[in-house]
Amino acid sequence: MNRVFRKLLRSSKGSMAIETAIVAPVLVLLALGTFEVGTIVSRQHELQTAASEGEVIAMAAARGASTEISTIKSIIRESVGLSDSQIAISRFYRCNANTSTVTDPDSCGEDDIVSSYIKLDLTDTYTPVWTEFGVGGPINFDVERTVQLS
Repeated sequence: MNRVFRKLLRSSKGSMAIETAIVAPVLVLLALGTFEVGTIVSRQHELQTAASEGEVIAMAAARGASTEISTIKSIIRESVGLSDSQIAISRFYRCNANTSTVTDPDSCGEDDIVSSYIKLDLTDTYTPVWTEFGVGGPINFDVERTVQLS
């Protein structure tokens, strides 16, 4: 019995199959993780780009182009595939150099300098594959831009 056991220990047959069985799942998990992280970074970049696009459109509208908030919202919605509930665009104003803002420019004084702003808020959620294995949870994106128009 001892002789058979020693012979098995010296034999290298099947060692490649055992090594592959150990290493292959690790490599697959690394590849899957790399793909998921790339997707997450890509989505964040898409949302940042859409916010920049909305900012450029709002700035063009401030310079005389005829663009409404609803148009900006629809352009952003189409460019990144978000729903209306994931895009919030609001307009607010500042009277003189006050730190507080108002939603109605008429609430400023008659001699006040009124600055106009627009705020873009894009939200999205991505659920990576690894959450199916009990690791982590959904990733929430929130991109916010505030643009001074005047």
